[in-house]
Amino acid sequence: MEMIKDATTKKYMKRTLYSKNPNAIKYIEETYPETAKEFQRLQYEQWELFCKKQMDYGPSNISMGTQLVTEGEKRLSLTALIVRINDKVQRLLNLVVKNNREAQNEPATDAFKDLACYGIIAQIVENGKWGK
Repeated sequence: MEMIKDATTKKYMKRTLYSKNPNAIKYIEETYPETAKEFQRLQYEQWELFCKKQMDYGPSNISMGTQLVTEGEKRLSLTALIVRINDKVQRLLNLVVKNNREAQNEPATDAFKDLACYGIIAQIVENGKWGK
């Protein structure tokens, strides 16, 4: 097993996929500063995109016109999100893997942005916080 040095305590510890390192953020920011800054920049960009789209659509496009009170309503919403996610994945597979060409409508990067937002939205729905 690989050993890593904790950024704060300077002690070595075993690296595991699920290590509960309270200093993980500091470690990544110190070890991979450009990656950390770019991740944060993109997260903020995603937040802005989410807010702009929600101003246009409102919450009912995700809740499918329901109140998301019952498990069936949540399942319907999550199913619709999965369909949207699948659309984006199929688009990326077609553009990047199968045809390796530029998009005609919107850049492939937009599909990656949409996927990131849909993943977070799905978690908000699951947690019962959507539209509240």
